[in-house]
Amino acid sequence: MKSRIEQVAQLSMKLGARHLADYGSIKSRHDFTQRQLMSCLILKTYLKTTYRGVIDWLEGHAGLRRVLGLQHKLPHYTALQKFSARKDVQAVCESMIAHIGQAALKAAEKKSGAQQATELAVDSTGLEPHSASAHYVSRAGRQKSRYMKLSLMIVCGSLLPLGLVLDWGPNCDKCQARELLDKSFSLAADSGAQAPLKLFADAGYDGEWVHEHCREQWGVHSVIKPVIHRADGKAGGKYRSQMTKRRLKKQGYGRRWHIESFFSGMKRLCGAALSARREIYQRQQTALRVLAYALHR
Repeated sequence: MKSRIEQVAQLSMKLGARHLADYGSIKSRHDFTQRQLMSCLILKTYLKTTYRGVIDWLEGHAGLRRVLGLQHKLPHYTALQKFSARKDVQAVCESMIAHIGQAALKAAEKKSGAQQATELAVDSTGLEPHSASAHYVSRAGRQKSRYMKLSLMIVCGSLLPLGLVLDWGPNCDKCQARELLDKSFSLAADSGAQAPLKLFADAGYDGEWVHEHCREQWGVHSVIKPVIHRADGKAGGKYRSQMTKRRLKKQGYGRRWHIESFFSGMKRLCGAALSARREIYQRQQTALRVLAYALHR
């Protein structure tokens, strides 16, 4: 029986075959395939180690080398660094994540039936661009700097990601909402699943235009906790006024916490602070963490 890390490597190799050509150039030395190098980057993130560290892991783990097809030769750590410097690594990560999410949608529809709504949850979290704790920053008299903001949509039940958007925070969740909703719902439509969709979101996404965008443009039943600004305690708007406490409970709003569970598990497994310093690598590292945790699940 394969260990968990071998299973993660096996899944990454299988997904990589769908989204990466064997070699990046016909003139390359053809020592290692792109999916082997991509799998090494995923393992680097999964193990919370460095480029040198993941090669050390491979040297001491015969089973892992066998899964990756690296029994006879290992890449130098600089080969991994050069591969990670490619601009399309983040796009490949997002494509692999989308494939996982689409498979989760199909599995959810098969389990519950085409008439039962498939539930999605959306939220955002922040990953610090440095390892200094919030307590240290405050005691040092410095203001908290910006952070990498990850906006994510997951499939409830399986807790697998469907779509993501990366930006710099802090800012309002609705700033990334339209892009995230369009990307995720488009992927859901392309998955071939026929079940209706229901979306859970917290008060950060409250807005009549968000409900209209979900329901009228995409046909997704949105369930969003409203922010009350009126003195009479009521929410205005056609759809916002329907989001009463009783209606939220009846619609199963408590399942929104599935995405909180995903964020919690991802940060416990891969860490809550980014080790990269350049923006391109920070974005790439964030996407790799989502992918690594999805493969782990």
